[in-house]
Amino acid sequence: MSTVRTVERLRGAGWLATGGAAKVLALLNAGGEEARVVGGAVRNALLGLPTGDIDIATTATPDEVVRRAKTVGIRAVPTGIEHGTVTLLADGQPYEVTTLREDIETFGRRAKVAFGRDWARDAERRDFTINALSVSADGLVHDYVGGLDDLAGRRIRFIGEPSRRIAEDYLRILRFFRIHAIYGAGPVDREGLQACIAGRAGLAGLSAERIRMEIVKLLVAPGAADALQEMGDAGLLLLLFGGVTYHAPLAAMVEAETTLALKPDPMRRLAALAVATVEDAERLAGRLRLSNAEALQLDSMAHRWWRLESLDEAQARVRLYKLGAQRFRDRAMLAWVRSGTRADYWRDLATLDRRWAVPVFPLKAADFIARGMQPGPALGEALGRAEQAWIESGFSAEPTMLSAIADRIAQELRA
Repeated sequence: MSTVRTVERLRGAGWLATGGAAKVLALLNAGGEEARVVGGAVRNALLGLPTGDIDIATTATPDEVVRRAKTVGIRAVPTGIEHGTVTLLADGQPYEVTTLREDIETFGRRAKVAFGRDWARDAERRDFTINALSVSADGLVHDYVGGLDDLAGRRIRFIGEPSRRIAEDYLRILRFFRIHAIYGAGPVDREGLQACIAGRAGLAGLSAERIRMEIVKLLVAPGAADALQEMGDAGLLLLLFGGVTYHAPLAAMVEAETTLALKPDPMRRLAALAVATVEDAERLAGRLRLSNAEALQLDSMAHRWWRLESLDEAQARVRLYKLGAQRFRDRAMLAWVRSGTRADYWRDLATLDRRWAVPVFPLKAADFIARGMQPGPALGEALGRAEQAWIESGFSAEPTMLSAIADRIAQELRA
């Protein structure tokens, strides 16, 4: 480990001087105790990115944190007090405050820890060097593990021996690739990669929910395509997905989203990476415990996407109307990246809803009741047949055409 370093006061970090974080730091930086902001907020601030959640570490025990919060009217929630964590609500924002810790025994997520006062020991038990930085209330950044150099070089390295960090929590294998996809540059750290491969059997012991959370975050990261390629080459995706992965379509999907100015979508990217059939979608939904909405989105994309390959404008409008804008676009984009050809055709198809507003079926039950039909199954059949006739008319908005459709259907069903 490197010795402690400090840098000039963190620039552009007004949240250290005002607001809820400043109040919590002031509360805990008294009476012989010390508190600092730690982890991702420090990393992001140094990179000029939004800080996100602000986590705070302190030498004060959890009981002392709660006591101090009560004295100034700050609500304290014991969200993980057995592990030294209390959430303080200041200025309407939550701040997770954790007492410094050091490992006594390590066995996965159930590591036995003791509270401490040593900032270096606390930093050394974290996962990656760039996540072990801390900043004190005066803006000085403290680095005990070489995180500043790694951040400057966009290197994602485990702290200490990678295999030991991984054995403490095998989810760190996935976090290694996700953090690299967001903050790293170039190939992943070789030593870390080898440790991930050596420890890959530990992935089987992780819950599907935890895996899903990491995979979803990874899929929308800026460097997702390259990181997932590394994971595929290492044999990790086969263990997670239980099937073939397609990396060229994933890279193409990332490019297509950029071309269409669309926000990265994790299910759209997952489909490009690992879905060729409905069975693939069903398998992934089960293995990753996807939400109902995610499973439906994946299933819709997988459902006969290849049938979009040769549509004229009228046929495309019918598909768009029946599927809805999002499902039509997602399915068209999956077909686009799977085909790898005719980019102009697929781009026009995927943006059809920008050029043609999907109409609402204009006929209602009242239109058929006015023509002598009674409520009941026949009325529902009339609406269904009328909608199909309206679609075949090219979604006509002409009152005379709509009236003629209603007249004809009502007459047929009364006969």
